[in-house]
Amino acid sequence: MYKIVIINSEGKYDDNYYLIDAMTMGLPKFLATYIVENNGMRLMIDVGETLKSRKTIKKLKDLSLYPIDKIVLTHSHWDHAQGISKLYNLMKDSDMEVLASENAIENLKHPENMIEGFEGFEEVYPFEEMVTPLKEGDIIDINGLELEVLNLFGHTMDSIGLFDKTNKNLFAGCATVNRLDQDAFFVPLMPPDFHEAELLKTFNKIRNMRNELSSISISHFGVWKDNHFEQILDEMEDLYLKVKNFLIEWYNENPSIDFITSKYCKTLIPNSKFWNEKAFIVIVGMMINGLKLSGFIE
Repeated sequence: MYKIVIINSEGKYDDNYYLIDAMTMGLPKFLATYIVENNGMRLMIDVGETLKSRKTIKKLKDLSLYPIDKIVLTHSHWDHAQGISKLYNLMKDSDMEVLASENAIENLKHPENMIEGFEGFEEVYPFEEMVTPLKEGDIIDINGLELEVLNLFGHTMDSIGLFDKTNKNLFAGCATVNRLDQDAFFVPLMPPDFHEAELLKTFNKIRNMRNELSSISISHFGVWKDNHFEQILDEMEDLYLKVKNFLIEWYNENPSIDFITSKYCKTLIPNSKFWNEKAFIVIVGMMINGLKLSGFIE
C-alpha cells in the first residue's frame, strides 16, 4: 500500500520549481503549469486555455516570476496550448522563446487539426510566431540546469516530457495516468491523435527511468514525490487498460454519456469527494471520443 506524497498547491515547492493552477474549465487542480527557474532564467511548461491568460500573468507577477524566458508546450491539445497566442502577445515586452515537439509545429499553426472529439472547445487560436522544434535527446539549458527532451508519444504524437537529471524529476505532461488526487483519475485516451501502441511504449520507457527519478510532475495534477511517485509508474498501464475495457463495455451496454459517467464514478472513483459526475462528464465524453476515433468503438 502506498503512502501518497503529492504537491498540489500553488507556489514554490523546490529549489528550482513552482506550480501554478491553470484553472482550466474553471476547475481547480485540473491542469498544472510548471515554472523552472535557475539563476534568473525562467522556463514555463504549458500555458492553459486562452481565457485564463491574463490571470496566469498575474500569478506569475505575484510570484515574482515575470517575465518568462522560455515556454515549452508538452503537446498541442487545447487545454495545454490554446493560450499560447494570447500569452505571447501579452508578453511582447519580453524576449520569449516558444519550444515544442517538431511534430507539434503544424498543429500550433493549425489548431483545428487537434480539436476533433472535443465538443464545446472548437474555438481555435493559431500561433504564427516562430517555434523552436524539439526532438528526443535535445537539451534545454536553464542557466546551467539542463532539461532533456523525451518523446512520450501515444496520448498525442507530439507529446514530450522534460527530464531534470539534477533534481531527479520528470515533467511528464499527459504521458502517464492522469491522477487528479488520491481518489480520482482518468487516462490519456483522448482524441484526435491517440495511438495505443505508442502509449504502451511510453509507459515502458518511463518505468525504465525508475532508478533515475525521485518525483514525477504530471499535468493532471501535481507533483508525486519520493518513493511514492512509483505509484504512478506501477499503476499507469493497468489503469489505462482497465478504464479502456470498462468504457467499451459500458458504451456497448448504453452509449449515453450520462450513463457511462455514472458507471465510471461509481465503479472507478467512488471515494472522490470533489470529482463527481458533474465534474467528470466532460472528461468521460472526451475519452469515449478517443475510443471512437481510434476505432475501438463505433
